[in-house]
Amino acid sequence: MKKNRLGSSDLYVSALGLGCMSLGTDEKHAQALITAALEEGINYFDTADLYDHGVNEEIVGKALKEVRDQVIIATKVGNRWNKDHSGWSWDPSKKYIKEAVKQSLKRLQTDYIDLYQLHGGTIEDNLEETIEAFEELKSDGFIRYYGISSIRPNVIRQYIEKSSIISIMMQYSLLDRRPEEISPLIKEHGVSVVTRGPLAKGLLSEKWPDKLTEKGYLDYSYEELTELLTSIQEKLVSENRSMTELALQFNLANETVSSIVAGASSVKQIRINAQAVRSNPLNDNEKKILRTLSKQNIYKDHR
Repeated sequence: MKKNRLGSSDLYVSALGLGCMSLGTDEKHAQALITAALEEGINYFDTADLYDHGVNEEIVGKALKEVRDQVIIATKVGNRWNKDHSGWSWDPSKKYIKEAVKQSLKRLQTDYIDLYQLHGGTIEDNLEETIEAFEELKSDGFIRYYGISSIRPNVIRQYIEKSSIISIMMQYSLLDRRPEEISPLIKEHGVSVVTRGPLAKGLLSEKWPDKLTEKGYLDYSYEELTELLTSIQEKLVSENRSMTELALQFNLANETVSSIVAGASSVKQIRINAQAVRSNPLNDNEKKILRTLSKQNIYKDHR
């Protein structure tokens, strides 16, 4: 599988990464999914200390321990579980980040984290303190690089200007093109985008007729979605090109995107996604049709 450079770093991540949140807590099942991902050439695994109260990190760390030097492990910090695990609060403080990384390292059974990401972020945070924490962790060798997982334009602009982040994780798909507004700035500074939600909750997969609901999706109504997806099906889906291929290749057609982080609940799903990523890139006609049919939506908040 093709590997792309993450920002200006020396990390080269597979075009498809495995979103580990969907692994679940059954260790045997999770191991089968991770093994399938490795077989498909995936070297990028994304988890977070928030997932399953840290159990996700433990499962990922154990499954990848024997191939640690061949993979890139990304995890996240900032969401702090309450003592009774009834919920969590936001804590981007330097003190908490430097405490949390030690617990993540322990659960992941590793001496270092390749990519440590701030799991959110608001404009009200003390950005300087948060950045200082990441820079110190980098200097001390606990992490190799850091990034943010955020969709907020005002937060992204601040981190691009004030920090040495190499990546931004953002929800991005044909049905959610909001990140395109800030893509020029991201590109200008040599930062990479890692995308999540590329299949828009299954609406951009072969199962889309079963995924449609009266609620619609973001600013698409049920009627708009039906019309859009039917048009894509009729104009572009063929024996040689599936809906999943179109969706994933749409992400990769954005030159700021280095990797698509997709979750999977079955080995079959991992194989399908990997095949889609290895398929032919979108041609100019496909890009034009997809962009014409879909909305160029923008963020209304967090300006």
